[in-house]
Amino acid sequence: MSGQITQQAEPSALLPRQPEVDIGTSGHVDHGKTSVTRAITGVWASAHSEELKRGITIKVGYADAAFYKCPRTPAPACYSTSKTCPVCGAEGKLLRAVSFVDCPGHESLMTNMLAGAFLMDGALLVIAANEQVPKPQTREHLQALQMLGMKKIVIAQNKIDLVTNEEAEKNRRDIEKFVEKTVAASAPIVPISAQQKLNIDALIEALEEVVPTPARDPRADSLMYVVRSFDVNRPGSEVSDLSGGVLGGSLVRGEIRMGDDVELKPGMLDDRTGKYVPVVTKVTSLQTGAGRADGVSPGGLVAVGTSLDPAFTKGDQMVGSVIGKPGSLPPTWEHITLDLDLFETAVGSAELVKVDKVKLGENLRLNLGTSSSQAVVTSARGEVIEVDLKKPVAVEPGMRGAISRRIAERWRLIGSGVLK
Repeated sequence: MSGQITQQAEPSALLPRQPEVDIGTSGHVDHGKTSVTRAITGVWASAHSEELKRGITIKVGYADAAFYKCPRTPAPACYSTSKTCPVCGAEGKLLRAVSFVDCPGHESLMTNMLAGAFLMDGALLVIAANEQVPKPQTREHLQALQMLGMKKIVIAQNKIDLVTNEEAEKNRRDIEKFVEKTVAASAPIVPISAQQKLNIDALIEALEEVVPTPARDPRADSLMYVVRSFDVNRPGSEVSDLSGGVLGGSLVRGEIRMGDDVELKPGMLDDRTGKYVPVVTKVTSLQTGAGRADGVSPGGLVAVGTSLDPAFTKGDQMVGSVIGKPGSLPPTWEHITLDLDLFETAVGSAELVKVDKVKLGENLRLNLGTSSSQAVVTSARGEVIEVDLKKPVAVEPGMRGAISRRIAERWRLIGSGVLK
């Protein structure tokens, strides 16, 4: 284990450029996902007041950092988030800027985790060295990553400072056994202490080696998935000082520029018809980890200020929406057909529960893209089901979504389905 303590990250507003890749943290509640994010970025991603009181991540949080490599210092100590090498003082080479998506671990917040996982280009699976492997949400999150096709995974064996060398080795063997037949079978396991900031340099090295920046097409029609939405106005502000609603998420293709008209789908609920209606609005501001921008391209997390009434974006009301070039967005679905791929057992609970076939009339929860909607099964024919959605979704055909069922008063992940 490297003894190098990585220097506190530079504030995200000082990033040298827009982040180009999204890396998500996942794992069991209280295994240290948010602490790992802070150890790398210097930012506490759980800023929601209820999160601070309860000590858990509720909303999908995010924080940014720039990765540098010193040309003089040997690996892994050459890797840091500081432009000046913390070991020798030499100027480091900028590798890239990265956004970290901090996903909730608590089983009752699986919907939020799946929304964040959809945005990941790579995953950091955090497993505590001082607890039994696997814990329920560790198993559930890895199953979710597998279902979404995520193969670029690094495992952080956290809290290594709380165990003996013998206990750490046993824990590592348990981790290897747990992941041996999964998408994380070849993932490097990096022992760290997020609280002590130990071995963070080795963790950055592993992320650089395992999670490349994906190829993207900035010339394509813009498409962004919304994972957060905000009203940034302070109570009591004058009407003339009010800002429009803000949409946060990841641009997966194309570009968005200041002054652009963008469409929002499924849109707003029309009280007269009971239907959702697409809305076109104007981009009034753009913010990335590098600060305000005139235009943004794919990669990293983006905050898009709009001319929408902020009452519509307050409290994450627009989570699950998509925005982009008007007329080019995916269709809105109220009734969908899915090709099923069910698990043998449900995940998320301490006991393993056999997954029975989906039945006609059953209530399910579907996660497609960053959206979540309850659904009623209207047809069940072998491995194909049709469902009516309580809330419509705007996603592309062929997308794979997560399927959950009520088991012991909780929504449990039971499989996935491909939208036909």
